[in-house]
Amino acid sequence: MLVERMVPTWYVTYEVPRPGIPSKQWRPRETSTFETEQEAKQFARAKLDEGIAVFAGTINPHVPRRVIAASGINAWIGDES
Repeated sequence: MLVERMVPTWYVTYEVPRPGIPSKQWRPRETSTFETEQEAKQFARAKLDEGIAVFAGTINPHVPRRVIAASGINAWIGDES
């Protein structure tokens, strides 16, 4: 049986909190990928609820290319389009 999987088109990158490292210092980041924008928004919202800085975007070659900066994440999550 051939199962067709969707290719992930969205990513969310987030800080990996480390105990004892002040928030102003560099912290490593991890990235998770998602098949839909809605899944990416849900994940980003969960990370924001934990107080973790996130940014997101589309994975090449997805068109149109989108990059959502950390400063625009709240607006993107609130956008239901």
